[in-house]
Amino acid sequence: MTNGPKVILLDLRLPKVDGMEVLRRIKDDERTRIIPVVVLTSSTEDRDVAESYQLGVNSYISKPLEFDQFAKTVSELGLYWLLVNRPPLAAK
Repeated sequence: MTNGPKVILLDLRLPKVDGMEVLRRIKDDERTRIIPVVVLTSSTEDRDVAESYQLGVNSYISKPLEFDQFAKTVSELGLYWLLVNRPPLAAK
């Protein structure tokens, strides 16, 4: 999957579809299962955190409310997942 995504940022609070269902489908599909998924959402519900990890999410981050802090968080996420993290050989 050299041309595919290296990481998926997923918000659980999507307008037309349930984010948990999106996560379920990503992790159930052999083509996308290996792609790291980071939940980046406004939800701080313990049940959302637990269910996300049960479904195979790689990281769960509550979105900062202020735009500057949000932009910094997304930038740091990108640096980590794209430059620091070492994906499995099949994901390259």
